[in-house]
Amino acid sequence: MQVNLAVQPFQDVDADALVVPLFQDEKPANSPLAKVDAALNGALSRAVDFREITGKRYQTAILYTDIRIKAPLVVVVGVGKKEEYSPEYARHVASSAIRHFQGRPASRVAYYVRSDRPAPAEVRTAVEGAIYGTYDPNEYKTQERETVQVGELILVGEGVSNSPELQQAVTVGRITAEATNFARQLVNEPANKLTPSDMVERARATAQEYGLEIEVLDRIRMTELGMGGLLGVAQGSDKPPYFIILRYRPAQPGNATLALVGKGITFDSGGISIKPAENMEQMKTDMTGSASCLAAIRALAQLKPSVSVVAALAMTENMPSGHAMRPGDVLTTMSGKTIEVVNTDAEGRLILSDALAYVQQKEGATHVVDVATLTGACVVALGHTATGVMGAPQDWVDFVVNTGRECGEKMWQLPLYEEYEEQISSKIADVKNGGGRPAGTITAALFLKKFVQESTHWAHLDIAGTAWAETGTRYRPEGPTGIPVHTLIDVAMRMT
Repeated sequence: MQVNLAVQPFQDVDADALVVPLFQDEKPANSPLAKVDAALNGALSRAVDFREITGKRYQTAILYTDIRIKAPLVVVVGVGKKEEYSPEYARHVASSAIRHFQGRPASRVAYYVRSDRPAPAEVRTAVEGAIYGTYDPNEYKTQERETVQVGELILVGEGVSNSPELQQAVTVGRITAEATNFARQLVNEPANKLTPSDMVERARATAQEYGLEIEVLDRIRMTELGMGGLLGVAQGSDKPPYFIILRYRPAQPGNATLALVGKGITFDSGGISIKPAENMEQMKTDMTGSASCLAAIRALAQLKPSVSVVAALAMTENMPSGHAMRPGDVLTTMSGKTIEVVNTDAEGRLILSDALAYVQQKEGATHVVDVATLTGACVVALGHTATGVMGAPQDWVDFVVNTGRECGEKMWQLPLYEEYEEQISSKIADVKNGGGRPAGTITAALFLKKFVQESTHWAHLDIAGTAWAETGTRYRPEGPTGIPVHTLIDVAMRMT
């Protein structure tokens, strides 16, 4: 989507529609929308008076302008109560407004930036939300496919100018949202269209386009490094595994290196501990962690933070076969620690054990965020609203959680009490890869913690419940959400 700042009056902007955000119970004639209302000869006030629209969040009303302004129609979108307003809802409102044009012949849409909100923040959230709204999950439909055809967003309003500050807000919003949609597209790909080899090609293309360093480790190289966790999971698949490293290096790197570590299971059958058939098709999404990390470093290559960033993507399938690992097997990882496999469907933590060891030993990572659709237990605990977060030290966890909150990606920290460690104690190895049903999300994180050095700032994001929207809403279709790409980007940007 092309995004432009319009310095001329909103009445003169050549667009197919003008989107106007309205707070709940707001009286347009006595608000920052007074000029819009006057230009429409009071039509906005009349729509409110007749309760055609109340401003309730995501509610819409259509006003035909009768040539009073250049845009032939106005789409009024409810923002909700003013005291509940947040950047998260601002993005959702803009996304719902753009999704309103799904299947409609609108190519140029103007968005009215309210003068009672800080212009840079409003511009960025409007751009992000609008681009989120263009995401199309129906790529493989050949019939009855309705897409959003809006190709240009024009930001208008009294506070809109061509100032460097607003231009930067547009740029950051566009890059962030495009990266998020890039991740959503990857996650939505079926497993026969996005194998570990295909992910290598996507990563190479991304590196070439955005000037990133890339290194790809194959099975031979991973064997030399002793990456028995990742290779153990890969045993059952005919598709070769890969470990992909992408590097962003600033012009003047500091002492900190941020590693974004992603679980990349392109299909998870559960292996020998096979999953139930119901909903197994959704296991194509088990590579969301890697998709998120690839998307984030793609954005960071354009935004150019002053911190060094590494994205590590551990890619394989988890399949049952005569070669597959078995419950009871013992794997030796890159760190030298041994793992007793008690459940082959707890495979994500196995590949992450090697990925975490690699970024610390080989890349010198001082700060790590690992991202994984790791446990069904996290869905039970937090549903589909909040991402589970665990890690250490506490100030780093707080930093990640607070960044997520400001990005509109809710997170909730779970405890890592040492009492839980008994559940993953093994009689024949250093640790076992499952601790039973109780506190499953916590014991999975405690497993990962064993592969993190005490000096490393580490946060683990379990996105099992937030990576995929089970039902569609006015602002987002059913399918991949893009969480937590925005958070990963802003974590790196705020470290500078």
